[in-house]
Formats: sequence, structure tokens, C-alpha cells
Amino acid sequence: MRRFTLDTGTGSRGSYDPERYERLSFVGATESFRDGTNTPRAFLERCLESVYELEPSVRAFAYFDAEAARLAADESTARYRAGRAIGPLDGCPFGIKDTIETKDMPMQQNAPLFKGWSGGRDAACVWALRQAGGVILGKTQVPEYAMGKSPPTRNPFDTARTAGGSSSGSGASVGARMVPCAIGNQTMASLIRPSSFNAVYGYKPTWGALNIGGMHPLAPSQDHIGPMAASLADAWVTARAIAERAGGHNGHPGLDGPLDLPEARRPARLVRLDTLGWLQIDDALRDLFERFLADLMDAGVEIVDRRDSTEVEALEQMLLYCDGFATDIVMYEARWPFLAYIDAYGRERAIGDTAYSRLQRGLEMTRDDYRAALAKRAAARQKVAEIGAGADGFITLASSGPAPFVERPNVDTDAPDRAGAHMETGSRSFISPWTMIGGPSWALPYFAVDGMPQGVQLMGVPDSDADIVAIAHWLDRFILEDPA
Repeated sequence: MRRFTLDTGTGSRGSYDPERYERLSFVGATESFRDGTNTPRAFLERCLESVYELEPSVRAFAYFDAEAARLAADESTARYRAGRAIGPLDGCPFGIKDTIETKDMPMQQNAPLFKGWSGGRDAACVWALRQAGGVILGKTQVPEYAMGKSPPTRNPFDTARTAGGSSSGSGASVGARMVPCAIGNQTMASLIRPSSFNAVYGYKPTWGALNIGGMHPLAPSQDHIGPMAASLADAWVTARAIAERAGGHNGHPGLDGPLDLPEARRPARLVRLDTLGWLQIDDALRDLFERFLADLMDAGVEIVDRRDSTEVEALEQMLLYCDGFATDIVMYEARWPFLAYIDAYGRERAIGDTAYSRLQRGLEMTRDDYRAALAKRAAARQKVAEIGAGADGFITLASSGPAPFVERPNVDTDAPDRAGAHMETGSRSFISPWTMIGGPSWALPYFAVDGMPQGVQLMGVPDSDADIVAIAHWLDRFILEDPA
């Protein structure tokens, strides 16, 4: 295995060792279900052992139902024994982000207004996973409405640190081996960032490629859902299973590509992007990423950056300021439903201070402000399309360093609720550009910094998902091979 590790000498280390960490892949276990040496029920019990051991300190779940999961796992076990397994996800335990509806569990969103609330239906992705034989173990913690005060969730590799946000519990539950896969969503950085922090393969598909019906809206033109998983195969197979059964949204026919993980393909050319995040990291992490890119070039991959191309430099300049105009788009679109909640229930009951301080940005905008932000987004998308036509993909970091420390212990009553508190889950500077672009992106858990996970981000132009995962598959093999 190629080691991309960094010890800064600060003396503060987590427990993550990429060579010793054992990933809990479900797809990798299905052959043992078929030959009878293992069962989905036994697999679930191993997940529950991790839940019972680590949940008191990690706090990944807002709600879980072990007995309902056991019943579903027993039904799956019976199907395997009868030779009638539904497919590669039959019996797979899933965590579902608590901004996504489940018919038999509440969707509370860490928001007092939604305490105990259930719509009595499954979101499109949850319905699709059940149809595929998936076992829904529970709902994973989120900041209030995925944009407000932080949840109690902590990083499984060091519980003095954040698990990231807003798919906080989804990332932590997979990193802690409580489930092999969880569903997250992303409007700015909410899936890729916690994937990077928790040693997870996080996949944000092309915008529209997975049906988001039943997800609480934040900004419809940038809302995505996607899997956060123990392996590349678990993530891809989950996404394709959802698309096959529930399709896409907003006029998109849904994610295409093989149902199983595509064959590995070495890229000929990748465009390296720095964006604002490059200014927010230290020299040691910069050097680690440069070493990773140098190894790719030694393996025959051409890396193009702003020093080589005026077009890439122009894109970098656009993306340098994108967090501002992408936030304008998100907060303008987020005015509904939050203004409706405020009108119906009053501000104090409807929304906390952290979330409301973010919403204020949208409330102060005019339609012309929104048009200007959309025009900037359209220009950046056009530039990506032009550059992407001559490359296989784009590559950068998946976060501005490993998970930062939090000052407060993870108990229910002390999560900060004030303006700016949402940034305590980490910078989004490397991530928000590609959410805005709408193309596929992957967090790949290849680095370790002071015993904590740090991801690499691989991105593509919209609807290049199958090709980008084939490249990710090649990168996985590249990392795992013995360079000697």
C-alpha cells in the first residue's frame, strides 16, 4: 500500500491508521452470504456491536431501531438461503440522514419544531433501498435543518474533534463501522467534507441524477443526495440501485452506468484545482498533496494546472470567489420553507439563531442579486465544460485539513447556536465549487494527517459519473498496490 501520511509533530493524534483500519464493506461480504458461511443477520449484529460500543461517545444517531432492523435482516437471510436474494444490497444496513423521510422513523432535523415529526412515508431514496432489500437501521444526526447549530456527533477517530457537517452522523456512522453505508446530502459541502473527516468514500452524483423527493429542501438548484460508504463499490452500487428504482429529479432521467462497479480506467489527463482552499492549508499538507500528484505523474497521468493553462487559471479565478455567490444562491432559495415556518410558528420556535443568521443573507437579497449569482454560476459551469472536454477529470483535496477540534463536549444541551457557529464543522472551500458546478465528485480516503483521515477529491463534468468512478477505481488500485 502506498502511504500518504503526515505527522506534524503537534503531539495531538487520532487513532486512524489507513493500513490497519478495517473497512466494513457489505458488497465485499455478499459472496459469504451466498455460500452460507455468513448471513445478513450476523453482519447486522456486528454493526450493532459497534453501535452499542461507540454510540455513547460518537453520537452518530438521532434515532435507531435495532429490532426492526433485525427483522428485516432475518427476511434477507431467508432469501439468501432460498437462493432468492434481491441483489447486491439485500440485507445491507443503512443509516439515513435525518433530513430525509422514513415511514417508520421520525425526521427531526435537530430542530425543535420537528421533534417527533413523521410524514408517514419514505423518501424516494429510502423507498428504493427498501425495494433493493436494504435494512434501515436508523436516522443519522445533522445540524439544525442541515445549516444551523451543530449536532452532538463527534469523530470516531478522536471524539475531541468534529465529524463535519451537515451529514455529520452519516459520516461518523460509516467511519465507526456502525453501518457500511449511509445516505447523506449536499447543498454546499455537506457530504464530501464529513466523508473526508471520517475515512469514508463519499459520492455526490451529478445534480439531478438521484431523486431527492422526500428530502427537506434547502436550495433546490443545488440540493443533492448521495451515499457515504466503506468502499467504492458500496457507494456506487447503492447509487445505481436508487437510480434504477427511483430515477432522477428535475427533468434528469437518473444516474446511468453499470450496476456493478465499473472496470478501473487510468486517466490520461487530470486538471488539478487549488481554489480558495489552497490558501487555508499548511505547507505540510500542500507537500503531501504534491507528492501524491507526483506519484500519479510517475504512473503516466498528466496533471495540468493553472501554471500550464490560461483557461485553468481563468477557472481558478472564478472559483476563488464562488463560495460567496454559491452561498447567495443557496440562501435566496432557502427563504422557503423557512419564512413559511416563521409565519406559522414564530421565529423563536421555527428556527434557531445559527440557521436564522445564515438565512438573513437570502432575506436581504433582491431578485437582481440572485440573477447576478446565477450568471456567475453559469459562467463557471461553461468554463468547466470547455476545460473538461480536454481532460478526464479534475482533482483537489476533499477538505482543508483533517477534522478540527471542538471546544464543547458532545451533550445535547450545549451545542452552540449563534451566528457563524456552522463553520465549526470545518471549511467548505475545496468542496462548494463542485456542488455549484453540479458535476460528480468523490471523497477518496487516501491520506492520514496526525492519525486523522484526510480525503482527496476527484471531480468530473456533469453526467460523467460512470467514467469518474472508473477513474476512482484505478486510483484505489494505485493506492493499494505495493509501490516497491
